[in-house]
Amino acid sequence: MKGDKLKEQDPGPPQPIQGLVKGDKREEQGLDPEPAVPPQPTEEEEALIEFHRSYRELFQFFCNNTTIHGAIRLVCSKHNRMKTAFWAVLWLCTFGMMYWQFALLFEEYFSYPVSLNINLNSDKLVFPAVTICTLNPYRYAEIKGDLEELDRITEQTLFDLYKYNSSNTLLTRVRGRRDLREPLPYPLQRLPVPDPPHKAHETRSSASSMRDNNPQVDRKDWRIGFQLCNQNKSDCFYQTYSSGVDAVREWYRFHYINILSRLSGTSLSLEEEALGNFIFTCRFNQAPCNQANYSHFHHPMYGNCYTFNNKNNSYLWMSSMPGVNNGLSLTLRTEQIDYIPLLSTVTGARVMVHGQDEPAFMDDGGFNLRPGVETSISMRKEALDRLGGNYGDCTENGSDVPVKNLHPSKYTQQVCIHSCFQEKMIEKCGCACILYPKPKDVEFCDYRKHSSWGYCYYKLQGAFSLDSLGCFSKCRKPCSVTNYKLSAGYSRWPSVTSQEWIFQMLSRQNNYTINNKRNGVAKLNIFFKELNYKTNSESPSVTMVTLLSNLGSQWSLWFGSSVLSVVEMAELIFDLLVITFLMLLRRFRSRYWSPGRGARGTREVASTPASSLPSHFYPRPTSPSLPLPDPAPSLALTAPPPAYATLGPCPLPLGSSGPSSSACALGEP
Repeated sequence: MKGDKLKEQDPGPPQPIQGLVKGDKREEQGLDPEPAVPPQPTEEEEALIEFHRSYRELFQFFCNNTTIHGAIRLVCSKHNRMKTAFWAVLWLCTFGMMYWQFALLFEEYFSYPVSLNINLNSDKLVFPAVTICTLNPYRYAEIKGDLEELDRITEQTLFDLYKYNSSNTLLTRVRGRRDLREPLPYPLQRLPVPDPPHKAHETRSSASSMRDNNPQVDRKDWRIGFQLCNQNKSDCFYQTYSSGVDAVREWYRFHYINILSRLSGTSLSLEEEALGNFIFTCRFNQAPCNQANYSHFHHPMYGNCYTFNNKNNSYLWMSSMPGVNNGLSLTLRTEQIDYIPLLSTVTGARVMVHGQDEPAFMDDGGFNLRPGVETSISMRKEALDRLGGNYGDCTENGSDVPVKNLHPSKYTQQVCIHSCFQEKMIEKCGCACILYPKPKDVEFCDYRKHSSWGYCYYKLQGAFSLDSLGCFSKCRKPCSVTNYKLSAGYSRWPSVTSQEWIFQMLSRQNNYTINNKRNGVAKLNIFFKELNYKTNSESPSVTMVTLLSNLGSQWSLWFGSSVLSVVEMAELIFDLLVITFLMLLRRFRSRYWSPGRGARGTREVASTPASSLPSHFYPRPTSPSLPLPDPAPSLALTAPPPAYATLGPCPLPLGSSGPSSSACALGEP
């Protein structure tokens, strides 16, 4: 029989058949050679990294084991589709609401809001720097002849325009007009204003014809100004003013600063006046001042200026007590000696309070003192600390601002703006304006050398006021600023009953002219109102700690979970990505890399030599001690499941009651 043949041909020991499923018993099949099936991994065998086989299995595992509230309801209510759908929608809506709140929190954080903290401190205070100017531009000997010529031409211009005799000697000067030098460029002119269209055809009355015979001083259809042109005279414009006073002052100022630019760099310091000619008395904290407490400089428009308690002093004044008796007290001379009346139209003095490392911009922050009045100025210090970087557009020291600091001081916004205008002046006009500091190798503007600088200067002023030069956008605010809030009080000084002896003492000690009386003297007191000073500092409204706290609050509100729940969500997302990647990879390999199916695949497997098959295609012994059979002489090959169609089932052996799951050996009849 067939079974007997098999027994005769197989003298070897019987081979056990390895179980396919966990729990199957290994039974010996007698002496019949049955092809061994490669071992399948059991539940006890776990790989180092395992992933779920499907999305359904992943979500079921997540819902059963997560600590997020509500997720378990998606599994527990799976037999009730309505509840499952309800909890799924509720869970998704809650999830969306939470992340909407997350978006709002992140938007608030990345807007970098700040909070303003106000602190009130009390301590000894450093007294600020105080700059006082005479309001009397100086007549330097080097340019005295040019200034006298400018005065004579101005007087003649006033007479020609308004028939105004500005001095008792004007007629003598008019008779000697031939002795004058060449006329100044850019003469002051009276310019007609065109009539409105609706008045162009109106006839003049007889009364108006009679007024034409008189000097046209009060006429409103005339403007005063002077013409400015560029280098080649291709473009000109009139710098006009509706007021004759403003026109004469600006025209005189334009020529004055042009003449002043001819001074050498050392002339300003050589013509310095003594402090006693301007300041009669000086006291700080009831102690007299000395020469080491002040420094001197000259301002083109405000004359000789003196700065007390600046950074160049040997020591800085400190205020340990508030009040008028614990500050700076000055008695000033305000006599108009050798004034330039067409340039300085006010009398008194100009004062400014500023920091030690800041220049005195008298045009921007100064105020005038009135003669014959005691001015008491109380101060209160305020400090502001801004946050830079993402929280605010400020700079620490100006090193990151694209404008070179031309002032010998620390960075301030005003310093930057003035330096920016001077840079544009040098770039566009080829010279520097004398009202601002200049670089070393640049000349001040003089129309003898730069004929069109006035045209360029007034054009730049118009562009500067419109911020067309970009100076206001380039010059950022400093992060640390110290300001002094001032409040002033005025009283008559000296009083009627005390003025006699005060004037006598001043005349005897300081050569004060008694005839001037009250118009030639003024008094100034500057002191701290209180030693309490306010500090305004910015701080981030939303820090990283605040952001994490708000995120945790929102997460607990909507899901009642913790940080580990966030890790679970991250793990879920990671598993989803990995499963998706593996499924796509499996589909790609099955389409392009897997062998053909059906009979073609069977023939490929059947014709493959045994030595080239994978090792797990060989039958494995049940005992580790038994050696593996030699695959070379064996005529039977086993194939991995599933069985191919060409391999039929084996005949049932004698005495077998059930079908056999083993495949027949290849080449068996």
